Amino acid sequence: MNVELLIFVFIYLIGTLAVGAWAGTRVKNTADFAVAGHTLPLYMVITTSFATWFGAETVMGIPAKFVKGGLSSVIEDPFGASMCLVFVGLFFAVRLYRMKLLTIGDFFRRRYGVPVEILCSVMIILSYLGWVAAQITALGLVFTILSGGAIHHETGMIIGTVLVLIYVMMGGMLAVAWTDFIQMIVLVLGLSYIAWYSSGLVGGTSKVFEYAAERQWFNVFPDPTLKDWAFFIAAAVTMMLGSIPQQDVFQRVMSAKNERSAKYGAVIGGLCYLAFAFVPMFIVVAALIRMPEHSKELLESDPQQVLPRMILDHTPFFAQILFFGALVSAIKSCSSATLLAPSTSFVENILRHIKPNMRDKQLLLAMRITILIFASLVLIYAIMTKGTSIYELVSSAYQITLAGAFVPLAAGLYWKRATTQGAVLSIILGVGSWALVTFSNNIPIRGFNGLNEKLPPQLVALGFAIWGMVFGSNAPQWIKNRCHILMDHIGLRPADSHHDPF
Repeated sequence: MNVELLIFVFIYLIGTLAVGAWAGTRVKNTADFAVAGHTLPLYMVITTSFATWFGAETVMGIPAKFVKGGLSSVIEDPFGASMCLVFVGLFFAVRLYRMKLLTIGDFFRRRYGVPVEILCSVMIILSYLGWVAAQITALGLVFTILSGGAIHHETGMIIGTVLVLIYVMMGGMLAVAWTDFIQMIVLVLGLSYIAWYSSGLVGGTSKVFEYAAERQWFNVFPDPTLKDWAFFIAAAVTMMLGSIPQQDVFQRVMSAKNERSAKYGAVIGGLCYLAFAFVPMFIVVAALIRMPEHSKELLESDPQQVLPRMILDHTPFFAQILFFGALVSAIKSCSSATLLAPSTSFVENILRHIKPNMRDKQLLLAMRITILIFASLVLIYAIMTKGTSIYELVSSAYQITLAGAFVPLAAGLYWKRATTQGAVLSIILGVGSWALVTFSNNIPIRGFNGLNEKLPPQLVALGFAIWGMVFGSNAPQWIKNRCHILMDHIGLRPADSHHDPF
């Protein structure tokens, strides 16, 4: 057991609780708790946007996927995830910021009505189970590794959940923003030093690049077959588009003090994430060179442990402090906001309709209680899905929002003819087709079994969602016009009559 290192990690975690307690003293209402009172300057929007994705999957999940399949296997994250933030900044941030919303669900209510608001909010809330579970799983793994197995994985999950939960419940988005700012500094400095030190261990940066190039890990595009390209595009758009209608992305951008900070904070944060996500990949390749036999064993059993083991076995104590400080920073920055986001959505977009007369202080209390309940559910889900890779937990989280929420959001902002009927049909067809293909192995009908191995469910769902929006928005007017023409033709309505029975 590395007692000294474990103590440093606990001291760091307790330090973030102090930040949360301080932020909690500044929370006066639900706007402060949910979107930091729209007060964050540009540099804090950049760091908190950057922290949106830089979590357990970036430090442990992405490198594990990269050394097994190269860049083509990580197209979803970091490429798709980073472009999500860029697209949010360029096409969504300013329009949404001007509406002064508290949650992304508020947009769906204003544009389409309460039923669409509730449907989209439920999808958004459910999508966070996998994402937050991935962070909790990683925290448990960190405690297990540092304790040499003395702290069981499930126990580590519980400890990590409690520590994150406390400061989020106290300070909300203000606590998240301030801790993100501190944690991203620790993360960038720590991982940069580890990358520099690792390159020295293996004979220089060129050795690392040569090793990866020899194994063709820099190949981005798939084999030139229709099926491979379909799954490649589906992976890219899952987080690129499916993460846009998400409360955690929305609340980080909407916490900005003005439109300019909202726009450029997201764009710069996304580009910074894309650039820095390559650092953990670089370090893992160096680990494969430095400890080839041990790495081979870990790649077969649990590739997510290659990087932590290399740090513990081949770097000095100072480097270990920096690495695990950076790793815990990444995990906490992601898990904190993603605990806050679904809880805020539930209170604002579902509970408000059940109890419409709640005062602001009651809503604030309800948000804190909901965070506690959601954290408990996530912990149970994380324990139940133990053994699932961190990357897979994250990548599967946003398929349902891509299927049901992206098209109504984009159409509602950019297509004036989008209607409530179109949004409802889009959601039904998008989510329905996604579920049909995803769970096709359980459908005892010839032709459906194994459909998810031939067609990417999220791409099928996106196509049906777009068609549903277009058809649902245009069909009523088209039917009305056809009826008028038919009535005119058979003489039931004078051609110059202003009477319209429809």
